[in-house]
Amino acid sequence: MKVNKELLKGSTVILILTLLDRKPMYGYEIIKEIDKKSDGVFNFKEGTLYPILHSLEAEGFVLSYWDEVESRKRKYYKITDAGKLQVKEKQEEWFTFKSAVDKVLLEEIVWN
Repeated sequence: MKVNKELLKGSTVILILTLLDRKPMYGYEIIKEIDKKSDGVFNFKEGTLYPILHSLEAEGFVLSYWDEVESRKRKYYKITDAGKLQVKEKQEEWFTFKSAVDKVLLEEIVWN
């Protein structure tokens, strides 16, 4: 099932920071990992991902660096200490939001 892009828009930062909190990754790797972990529900395009990564870098939440692996030079992104604090804050915010939405959507209706 496709998910409305407006729903995804509010969760992109937390998805990216959460992955980078686990390990440094290059852009295409982030795209593939989000796709895999979401069973294809979240299908990022490079045009969506890189502006977010650049913004996170400008805010000091991630650092980028070049590395060569198997003769391929790639730009990796690594979460900073400020990014680690931000991901915790975003995760708390997400769980509060999710809990509130679940309460509305899943509340049993009692018919009299």
